[in-house]
Amino acid sequence: MTQTTTPLPTGFEAERTRRYSLKRLLPRSLFGRALLIVIVPMVLVQVIAALVFFERHYDTTTKRLAQGLAGQVAMTVAMLEDPGVGLNRSEIFNLAYDTMWLRLSFTEGAGLPGAAPAPQDTILDKRIVEALDERLDYPFAIDTHSLEEDVRVWVEMPSGLLRVTVQRKRLFSSTTYLLIFWTVGTGVLLVAVAMVFLRNQVRPIRRLAVAAERFGKGQDVPEFKPEGAREVRQASAAFIQMRARIKRQIRQRTEMLAGVSHDLRTPLTRMKLQLAMLGNSPEAASLKDDVTEMERMVEGYLAFARGEGTEEPQPVLIGRLLREVVERISTHGAEVTLNVTQDAQIPLRREAIRRALSNLIGNAARYAETVTVKVERQRNHVVVLIDDDGPGIPEDKRKDVFRPFFRLDSSRNPATGGTGLGLTIARDIVRGHGGELLLEDAPAGGLRARVALPI
Repeated sequence: MTQTTTPLPTGFEAERTRRYSLKRLLPRSLFGRALLIVIVPMVLVQVIAALVFFERHYDTTTKRLAQGLAGQVAMTVAMLEDPGVGLNRSEIFNLAYDTMWLRLSFTEGAGLPGAAPAPQDTILDKRIVEALDERLDYPFAIDTHSLEEDVRVWVEMPSGLLRVTVQRKRLFSSTTYLLIFWTVGTGVLLVAVAMVFLRNQVRPIRRLAVAAERFGKGQDVPEFKPEGAREVRQASAAFIQMRARIKRQIRQRTEMLAGVSHDLRTPLTRMKLQLAMLGNSPEAASLKDDVTEMERMVEGYLAFARGEGTEEPQPVLIGRLLREVVERISTHGAEVTLNVTQDAQIPLRREAIRRALSNLIGNAARYAETVTVKVERQRNHVVVLIDDDGPGIPEDKRKDVFRPFFRLDSSRNPATGGTGLGLTIARDIVRGHGGELLLEDAPAGGLRARVALPI
C-alpha cells in the first residue's frame, strides 16, 4: 500500500516563504529583539505625529502666514489706487517697509513678466496663490524658489506693475524645525537609555547561558551567582540546584562504587587464595581463569561508572596529547599515522580524554592493519578522525556497541576483545566535555570514529 502526500496550495507555500523571509530579517539575539520592541512602536508614534503635524499644524500655519502676506499686498494695492489716502507712492512704499517689512517697486505701464516662473506644487505656493486669489482682483505671479532668502510677488495693476519682495522666513514657522529636532532628539535619547537598560537586563541571561555551556563541557562554575530580574534569578537558582544535584549524584555514585569495589574484591581475593591452595589441577586452572575474568570485568565496570569526576579541566593541546597516545600504541606494533592540520588548546580533563582516545585508537589498531588519526578545526569544534581499514561495524550495530558490556563477539573471549566497555567509556568521557562521538564508514572501507570537542 503506497501513501501519497497532497501538496500544499500555492498560497500556503507563498505564505510560508514570506514568513520564513521575515524571520530571517529579525534579530537573532534577545537584546536585538527587545530593542526592536522598543524602537518600532516609538518610530511609529513619531511618524504618525509627524504626519499629523505636517498635515494639520504646518499646513494651517502656512495658510495663515500666506493670508497675512496676501492681506498686506491687497492693502498696499488699495492705498496706491485710493487718492484719498493723502500719501504719494514713495511714502506708501516707505510706510509698507517700516510697518510690514515689504520692499516695493513700481513700473509704469508694464505687465506681468513673461519669464516669471510658474507656481510649484508645494504647500507654500498653493497657499500663497489661494490667498492672493481671495484678496486681489488683478492678475499676479509669484516666485518662491529663484532667490534663497526672498519671495517675490508681481501684481499687474491698471497703471503699471507692482513688485513686492518679502523675506522667506516670514512665511515659515520655526516650530517645524523645533518639532523635528525634538522628535529626533528624544528618539535618540530614548533608544540610548533603552539600550543601557536592556543590556543590563540581558547580561544575566548571557551569564546563565555561559555557565550552562561551561558546565555542559565538564567545567565547574563556582563563581556563578543569580542576578538580574526575578525570572532570570529563578532560572539561575534552578540551574544552581540542578548543578548541585548532578554533582551530588556523581559523588554518591563514586562513594557507592568505592564500597562495591571493596565488597567485591574481598571475596575474589579469598577465592584466589583458596584456588592457590588447591594446586594446579585442571579444575583449579579453569576456576582461576574465571576469577581473573571476573576481576577484569569488575575493574572495567568500576572504571566506567566512576568516570573521571575528580579531575579538573585544564588547557590541553589536543595535537600533543594525540601524539603521546599514538606513540604509546605504536610501540605495541600497530601502524598508526597522525596528521595534525591545526592544533588547538582547549580546556579538557587530560587523563579522561587520553583514556577515551586510547580506547578508540587501541580498538582500531586491534582490528585493522593501518590506522590514520587526523585532527582538524571546524568552526567552533576540534574534530578528531580515527580511520582504519579493518572489518568495521555493521551500521545496524553502531548504536548497540555504545551500550555497556555489549560485544559483537558473544563468546566473551578476552582474546577477541575486551569487556564491551571501551566505546561506552569513550563516549561518556567525550559527552562529559560537551562533545559527541560518532561511528561512520571510513574512506578506506573500515570504520571511522569522529570525535567532536567544543572549543
